[in-house]
Amino acid sequence: MQCSWKAVLLLALASIAIQYTAIRTFTAKSFHSCPNPNPVNCSLSQDTDTADRLCDESPTFAYNLSRKTHVLILATTRSGSSFVGQLFNQHFDVFYLFEPLYHVQYTLIPKLTQSKSTMDRRVMLGASRDLLRSLYDCDLYFLENYIKPQPVNHTTDRLFRRGASKALCSPPVCESLGAVDLHLEEGDCVKKCGTLNLTLATESCREHGHVAIKTVRVPEVSDLRALVEDPRLNLKVIQLVRDPRGILASRSETFRDTYRLWRIWDGTGRKPYNLDVTQLTTVCEDFWNSVSTGLNRPPWLKGKYMLVRYEDLARNPMKKTEEIYDFLGIPMDSNVERWIQNNTRGDRSSSKHKYGTVRNSAATAEKWRFRLSYEIVAFTQNACQQVLAQLGYKAAGSEEELKNLSISLVEERDFLPFS
Repeated sequence: MQCSWKAVLLLALASIAIQYTAIRTFTAKSFHSCPNPNPVNCSLSQDTDTADRLCDESPTFAYNLSRKTHVLILATTRSGSSFVGQLFNQHFDVFYLFEPLYHVQYTLIPKLTQSKSTMDRRVMLGASRDLLRSLYDCDLYFLENYIKPQPVNHTTDRLFRRGASKALCSPPVCESLGAVDLHLEEGDCVKKCGTLNLTLATESCREHGHVAIKTVRVPEVSDLRALVEDPRLNLKVIQLVRDPRGILASRSETFRDTYRLWRIWDGTGRKPYNLDVTQLTTVCEDFWNSVSTGLNRPPWLKGKYMLVRYEDLARNPMKKTEEIYDFLGIPMDSNVERWIQNNTRGDRSSSKHKYGTVRNSAATAEKWRFRLSYEIVAFTQNACQQVLAQLGYKAAGSEEELKNLSISLVEERDFLPFS
């Protein structure tokens, strides 16, 4: 049977129109959810019909009625990121997650830490952006794709460092806690709370005014551009940097097996021929690229980026934290102030484990001077010369200058947020 070419053309156009409508409908319903009336999002007196009509007529506008601020702490390992994370974890209205991208890394690319493949990093970043977008939307079920073994009935005991998130160790997520359990250690939280119910965690996330996530698994701020430009997220990035000499000293002490050759060099004064210098240079390259992007102030980062040096925060934690909260537009909580007072004046024995945050913060920032030999410091200064100058870290010209704490190796710099 022959078919008129006009009929075929009409059928094709109708099919395209139907697919276009379906895509538009799916996009609107998937990403432009109208928040339920609550004290943060809208007036309790608003009638249901009006709210529904507002959602139907202008989903983007309805979403922006929410005052949620999404925060990403962009850091690298042993740069003070756990400390900075606590500045948000302690806030009563912030839902904080500690390193959720851990699950992406160890599910997709188990050996990523040893991999130098550009393809591996690209795969990791694509999945990470998808997960971050879902978590900021309080869709914690999306994590189930990466938790192994997969959660059953939305419950799991395998969430990485669950105890580092106060919201996941408090009612309603953890109902077994009493009044005496308000300040649990990380390990005690896991023991008392048992398995994590992701449904309760999702509900808790939605009840908080803001969401903050800490990660050391995104190399540069430019990798986050798609999320920063997403108008649904209102994402602000706090990039935390630290003197690469301090990072190397801390990693050598903490990850003793991985940095064994650096410790051999430090102890014997002889540089091993097979030393993996990329363990240092990758940090400096990522810092240079990311900070250069931020300081060049591209339009897409306007009002979205703040650079913070760990040393500045360690020396004056209260003042710097106030600046961070002012940049975010979130009122600072008295719980945060109390935590800073209790956790920046500790002695060496205060920190119970390698990821602890109770310490003398100012002394910790300078401790690397006595951990590294001058030979390694000089090597680091040469390998990372560009980024040291960019961030205002001075080179030590001799071993005597290195050990002399009266000589500051951090220049006074005022990295104003891009507003």
